[in-house]
Amino acid sequence: MGRIKVCNFGRIMLKIFCWTTVILAIYLILGITGCYEKWFGGPAGIVKTPVYWLIRAGIGILVESIIFWIGIIMVYATSEQLGIRWRVLGIVCGWIPVAHLVMLHIIIKTVGEEVRMEEMRAKRNLQRKEQRICSTKYPVLMVHGVFFRDFEHLNYWGRIPAELEANGAVICYGNHNSAAAVRDSAKELAERIHQIVIKTGCEKVNVIAHSKGGLDMRAAIALTDIAPYVASLTTINTPHRGCQFADYLLGKIPEKQQQMVANAYNAGAAKLGDINPDFLAAVYDLTSEKCSEFNNEIKDNPDIYYQSVGSKLNHPASGRFPLNFTYPLVKYFDGPNDGLVGEESFRWGQNYQFLTVSGKRGISHGDMIDLNRENIKGFDVREFYVQVVAGLKKMGF
Repeated sequence: MGRIKVCNFGRIMLKIFCWTTVILAIYLILGITGCYEKWFGGPAGIVKTPVYWLIRAGIGILVESIIFWIGIIMVYATSEQLGIRWRVLGIVCGWIPVAHLVMLHIIIKTVGEEVRMEEMRAKRNLQRKEQRICSTKYPVLMVHGVFFRDFEHLNYWGRIPAELEANGAVICYGNHNSAAAVRDSAKELAERIHQIVIKTGCEKVNVIAHSKGGLDMRAAIALTDIAPYVASLTTINTPHRGCQFADYLLGKIPEKQQQMVANAYNAGAAKLGDINPDFLAAVYDLTSEKCSEFNNEIKDNPDIYYQSVGSKLNHPASGRFPLNFTYPLVKYFDGPNDGLVGEESFRWGQNYQFLTVSGKRGISHGDMIDLNRENIKGFDVREFYVQVVAGLKKMGF
């Protein structure tokens, strides 16, 4: 809560700035126009010249400037919900009359909503702390999707793991390559699960896998020896039936250009820790054709509980870039989608949840992993995962 306290203090300072600026302006206008002397009369022998009021104005402006900069620096340094967009607009509009007042109102309102949300979350977690509703029998292994690695200071899952841990969960990560064929990723994840079991003595793990990670884990369960060490698999926005949009793109882009992109990505991924990254293998395994072959071969293990989650955006302009850009393209081939994967591709296992919110916003592929750390009206992504894991605990996993 340290960050939120600082953020809230900054918000209060900005509100004080707004009110005291209005009061100062009225005070100076009335003084310069001589209203005080007309209304109340002045002390004998004292003449309040224009210089007198200029000095007062200078002192007032200096004080107001200090209040404003303390507030804006604290807010800019600590708020997660302002994002880059509002910060940049705040700087640009700060030099435009009237627009700067509108932006200041937006900043104060946005930060106020953020503070209220975080205070509510902290209070709720404190009230249920003793219940440890996410303390599952087995630890939770979080498996990322394609084109991303698990980094210590840039968590793929945003604010979700910390929220789960605050409610009693034990969290582990896949730590596998960012780009690889499904079968290669499956082998990596199998090795990782063996390491976790040996190190912790936990016997099994509950896996929550996003996007391609869901395919990787299904393959690991079916093709390696780790099935006895997996209690449950929850897939999040996984393209179980592939993406027809991917088929189209790969069919239209010449092989030479595909290889150029692959070479550039593989070179960068290798520097970030990937061992023999394979961009094209990862992409081709997400096509509808490959996923159809995959589903015919890979069968679920009857001793493991499978469930799935999907979501969708509601409008081409909703969500954050670039998923708001790809949404209409994916919709043309795959229908309603989350910006990358069509709705028909998500469902898998004994239980399925499909998520969206009212209005234009919807919930994107990235929103499901808290990619932008954005508080979406009508969808609390952190609490959603808390309830998913709490459900696993109730089932004895």
